[in-house]
This record gives sequence, structure tokens and C-alpha cells, in this order.
Amino acid sequence: MKKLMYTLCCLILVAGGLWSCSSSDGDDPVVLDPPALVSSSPVDGATGIAAGEITLVLTFDQNVTSPSALQSTVSLDGATISSFSARLTTVTIQASGLQKGNSYELVIPAGVIQGPTKVGTSEITIHFSTEEEVVSEITTSLAVANPSTEAQHVYDFLLENYGTKIVSSTMANVNWNVNEAEWVHQHTGKYPAMAAFDYIHFIESPANWIDYTNTTVVEDWWNNNGLVAASWHWRVPASEGSSTYTYATDATNFSTANATVEGTWENDVVKADLAKMAAYLKLLQAKNIPVIWRPLHEAAGNIYEFTGGTAWFWWGNDGAEAYKALWKYVFDYFEAEGLNNLIWVWTTQTKDQAFYPGDDYVDIVGRDVYNNADASDIAAEFQSIQETYPTKMVTLSECGSVATISDQWSAGAQWSFFMPWYDYDRTVDVNSAAFTSTDHEHANAAWWTDAVANTAVITRDEMPDLK
Repeated sequence: MKKLMYTLCCLILVAGGLWSCSSSDGDDPVVLDPPALVSSSPVDGATGIAAGEITLVLTFDQNVTSPSALQSTVSLDGATISSFSARLTTVTIQASGLQKGNSYELVIPAGVIQGPTKVGTSEITIHFSTEEEVVSEITTSLAVANPSTEAQHVYDFLLENYGTKIVSSTMANVNWNVNEAEWVHQHTGKYPAMAAFDYIHFIESPANWIDYTNTTVVEDWWNNNGLVAASWHWRVPASEGSSTYTYATDATNFSTANATVEGTWENDVVKADLAKMAAYLKLLQAKNIPVIWRPLHEAAGNIYEFTGGTAWFWWGNDGAEAYKALWKYVFDYFEAEGLNNLIWVWTTQTKDQAFYPGDDYVDIVGRDVYNNADASDIAAEFQSIQETYPTKMVTLSECGSVATISDQWSAGAQWSFFMPWYDYDRTVDVNSAAFTSTDHEHANAAWWTDAVANTAVITRDEMPDLK
């Protein structure tokens, strides 16, 4: 038995050896097919791709590699390829510099992408085009019916200079003064072209410390060819019948949704406030002073910035529909009062198109920017806003601790005007030692020196008479 088993094993070994020899003699080695492209992002022929940076992803039917020496041969027309990587079945290409309205062709030469056995693909091409550039056609007429001659002159002046010049502006220290403008003049020898005021103490006026019926400071500025702007930090009762007033969302139960509803206590407050405000604005109208008017600003707060974001002013607290109804209510009220000297500025928080009152109720779109020294980033924000609202001029309605105006302008942020916020301690008293300092919480003397030295910036001495 043992002998028989031994004989069988020998026969098997011999047969195996013969098979092994015969199968290796004269036959070619097994060769895998080259990797086949399964999908790409973007797909070939894609349209409407965002300009700027792009990540292209190509997926194959087998694991792939790419010799680093060949990767430099990959091209994407006029764009810049910053990285190329192959991992498992995926090739990832990152590129920048894509322009709007252009067509692009990604070319990966033959052999750049290889399979496990080093067999390369043939040439791969992917075609796509970027989103079309939005052409801005700014409206030439104002939102108000039958605008005053002076209001139309101011708007025409802003429109004439839009994209080629930028108007300088300062904010009052809290309410009804030109302290910030005086501070700029002290350090640069120039006055800004525009002075902005705030009706924040509308409730207390008239008083010995604030009186909006005394329009001398505004008249003097206008008579010196300066532009006039105004905002309204609208303070309402903390609750029905309260003598505590606030604009903060978390300090009042005032309902924006009820503000336009007859019979509610909120509507009673709104109507009384609008009557008083209309009377104040009519004082300026009687002096033929147009006002770049920016109420109900920053309505969306940070609602669209992160989960749980909220409006920080009461007028945005009940959402977009309630806010738009309030804006239109205020607009229509002033129209009925015959206030035709207003140029209406709506302030966007970006991503908040739902809050936009509509082209018929807005003349200029503003953006408030703080703590951003990246001029390119600011310019990209400007471009995005302009494309979102192509019929409106776009302005830097507030700013603080931002890139210089020269850097912003060079980067493409062609705002209609700019306005740093005030530094209370620095300019509250023009006769104080603090007032002489070159430091400033939002825009120091060096920042302003750069601004007024820029030939694109308009200061008050360069303003025409728009009366």
C-alpha cells in the first residue's frame, strides 16, 4: 500500500512539473487593461461652474497611480493647477484662477494615470464652462415718487462716480454731531465728503442734550457741499407700556409681525414713532436737504451664518416676511407724508435675499464689514453682493478694523461710499486730550491718511454743489 501511494505521488509531481513547464514556455505574461474612467466631477460638458477655485475628481475602475514627473504635463487652460493626487481609484486635482463666462478643458496626457501594472490611460479630456458674469445695470431713478431735485442730484452724483470714485464718510459720535469728521480733518487736513447721523435718541428728543429739531449741524454740512446720511437705531418699549426702550432682540417682546397689524399695541407704537420721525425728516426737507436714509439695518443678524444664529435687532426677529412688511409699511408711510428727499439704503448680511424688500423700495444696498484685513476677501464679498443686486449701487455702509481703502479698491471692492464706525471715547469731546490721539477703535489716522491720499477717494473739498 505504501509503495502504491508513493508511486501515485511521484506521478502527480511529474505531471505537475510537465504542466508547469509547458504553461510557461512560449506564452506571453497576463497584461491588465488600462484604467477606465468611470465618472468625473464636474462631468464632461458641465456648465455654470463657480469661478475662482475648483476641485476636480476623476474616478476609475481600478486603483491608480501617477508618476510625479508626469503630473506637470496636466493642463487646465488659463487656470493654475495647485495639486494633483492619485489615491485608490480616485484622482483629485485642485485648481484656481477660473474666470466667469469662460470655457475650460482639462487635459491629462496619455500615461499620466496608470493602473497597478503600470499600464497607462490614453489622453483624458474634461470640458466645462463657468457661470456667466452678471452685468450690472444700475437703476437711474429713485424709489420715492417725484424725488426732490436735490435728492436726484445726489443720486446722480453717486451713480456718475460709481466704479471710478468712492465717497468718504464718517459717522456721528452716537447721534447728532460731526465729531468724527472733525477728527479726520485734524489728522489729514481733509473733511470726508459725507457726514452720517443717527436718530437713536429719538425718544428723548427734544432735550437739553439732544434736539433733532435743531438742524444747524446738518444744514452747515450740506451748505459746505457735504452729503448727508442718517440711520435710525429704532428703540421700542421692552414690553407694552414699558418706559424702557431698546433695539435689542433679547431685551424686548415687541413683535415685528404685529408692528404692521392694526389694533395691536406694537402698531400703535409704530404709528406714533413714524409720525414723530416724519416730522423730523420734514425739517430737513424744508431746508432742501436730501438724506441718504438707512433704517432697519442688519435685519438678518447672523441667522444665515450658523445654526442657531439670530437677529440682533428687533426688526429682524420675526423673520423675513415680517421684516419686509415693516420696511414697506415705513416706506409707504413716508411716501404718504410727501417725504421725497430720501435715498433708501438697505443693508445686507449676505445670504439674506429673503429679507430684501424689493427693487421698488430700495435705492442702494449696503454692507457692514468689521474685523477683516483681507482686501481680496472683502472684494469678493462686494462682487457677490453686486451680482445678487445688479440694478443697485453697493456701499460699505459701516466698517471697522478692515483693510485700507487703497487695498480694497485695488482688489476690486468698488463701493459707492465707505463709513468707519465711531470711537466713542476718542471723539465724544472735541476739546479733550483724547481727541488729539491718532489711535481709533475702528479706523486710525494712518488708515484715513491712506484713504484721503488715494485719487479714487472723494473728500468734501472735491464735492460739487448739488443744490
